[in-house]
Amino acid sequence: MAARIERLVTSGQFSLDGGTWDVDNNVWLVGDDHEVIVIDAAHDADAIAEAVGDRRLTAIVCTHAHDDHIGAAPALAERTGAVIWLHPDDLPLWRRTHPDRDPDAWLADGQVIEAAGADLTVLHTPGHAPGAVCLYDPGLGAVFTGDTLFQGGPGATGRSFSHFPTIIDSIRGKLLTLPAATRVLTGHGDPTTIGDEAPHLDEWIARGH
Repeated sequence: MAARIERLVTSGQFSLDGGTWDVDNNVWLVGDDHEVIVIDAAHDADAIAEAVGDRRLTAIVCTHAHDDHIGAAPALAERTGAVIWLHPDDLPLWRRTHPDRDPDAWLADGQVIEAAGADLTVLHTPGHAPGAVCLYDPGLGAVFTGDTLFQGGPGATGRSFSHFPTIIDSIRGKLLTLPAATRVLTGHGDPTTIGDEAPHLDEWIARGH
């Protein structure tokens, strides 16, 4: 049985640098009828557990450690026994939300996370956060970009731990080199494709965000 992609939208808040915003997050599930991984356990462990159902949840992969993307990860891991994966460069951010519970395993550029026939290659794409990663599977024709690339441009870089030239380098070197038909499955909002976004790189650089 081929792996498939499911999308769950959860709602909550994002807090950083003294501000708090209401946000809707995409939670992505990749797997089949028996096994699944979760990409970004956002806000609501109950809703995510319901989407997983009776399948075995093997991994919770964090695209980065902003609180709106990791808030439900420890509770979901405790319920399911899943391993929480994070890039080590985001540990300082993680500890702002979960000071008493570190991730279980560390992501590295080029690593492959397997789930029910899917092979998700980790792409370290710093800029929105130091340890931001994307997950690419050519078999699925998709890249999960977290908050690195959206429909209309890069993720935000105006807050702590972020850097605009770095996110541009990440997008140029790691994402826009993927096939044009690759679906871009984002941390918030609607999907896009590499082909739709690539022509606008110079516009993003010129506007500075």
